[in-house]
Amino acid sequence: MRAMAETYPTVREIAAALEAWAPPGSAQSYDNVGLQVGDPEQPVRRALLALDLTPAVLEEARALEAELIITHHPLLFRPLRQLTPDGLVSSLALRLAASGIALYSIHTNLDAAPGGVSFALAEHLGLKDVQFLAKMEQALYKLVTFVPASHFEQVREALAEAGAGRIGNYEACAFATRGTGYFRPGDMARPFIGEPGKLESAEELRLEVEVARWDLPRVLAAMRAAHPYEEVAYDVYPVEQPYTRAGLGAIGRLEKPEPLRDFLQRVAERLQTDSLRYVGDPDASVETVAVCGGAGADLIGRALSAGADAYVTADLTYHRFFEVLDNDGRPRMALIDAGHYETEALTEALLATWLQQRFPTVDWKRTTIRTSPVRTFIRRA
Repeated sequence: MRAMAETYPTVREIAAALEAWAPPGSAQSYDNVGLQVGDPEQPVRRALLALDLTPAVLEEARALEAELIITHHPLLFRPLRQLTPDGLVSSLALRLAASGIALYSIHTNLDAAPGGVSFALAEHLGLKDVQFLAKMEQALYKLVTFVPASHFEQVREALAEAGAGRIGNYEACAFATRGTGYFRPGDMARPFIGEPGKLESAEELRLEVEVARWDLPRVLAAMRAAHPYEEVAYDVYPVEQPYTRAGLGAIGRLEKPEPLRDFLQRVAERLQTDSLRYVGDPDASVETVAVCGGAGADLIGRALSAGADAYVTADLTYHRFFEVLDNDGRPRMALIDAGHYETEALTEALLATWLQQRFPTVDWKRTTIRTSPVRTFIRRA
């Protein structure tokens, strides 16, 4: 077991890598991501990747002697009242624990990650110049602290290493201005500069960095550890602008325009689906395309305002299709429901490629099972 632990990564190490790409804090508030069942210190030799955990997927993992299953959709969305063989979710969780197989789920945080689910969907449909359709709101903070010049680089580097100062494709971004700090240490203080009871002043630099909401605890801990002062003065306040390194949906363009009827054929073939629900003029030209894997109805307005000719997503109710019609009932944009499973099944391949590059000693397997319980009946002519 000791040699195995030295050769193979643990569940914890794999989770840490995934969470550096798709931080759990970027998941939607209703979601439950991360390690769902299992021992984080379990070494992993074989792992199975699936969109959903089903009894068939669990049996497949057992047959492979896998120590880990990674799914996109969490098994445990809501707290369980009991862990018994009664009920699909409870019985699967119990069987996982009994089998010694860990379950890790990476859901809406992977939806929000650069290069995540919607990016993979866009590229699978042949889109170029792909970017987020909607950047993440209310996710960004400004951290300001005050550092003596002697320790400025030490603190600045610690903040950058912890994840502060990431703006678009740039890292370690910061701003500094010089000033004078005043303070009077109390009788019990152990000041870095000055003496208790005497008003002191020090030449300091005001250091400003942007921090994502989910990185803030780690960044503050790094600041305190690197800062020479006993009591670190700092401010944290929200920044009212979108965070550019996380978002939802994706938008890009086709290599060349094509009629909607041809684009529908492209979607059906590449997503391997027998049917599509849509609104749109079959003769309309499609070049700019927005996508969102899974349930993306809330981004219809974003796709329209971004100038998309078509928006591909899933789980659209009847009345949402009316939202793309103009005052005369004509579609301003094609709206296509390609199915939840169909728009997210490529997550398995996305994860397989990403994980194989980073953990080559693990035998990564994609499930051979179509996990969706939904089937399509096509009426005979």
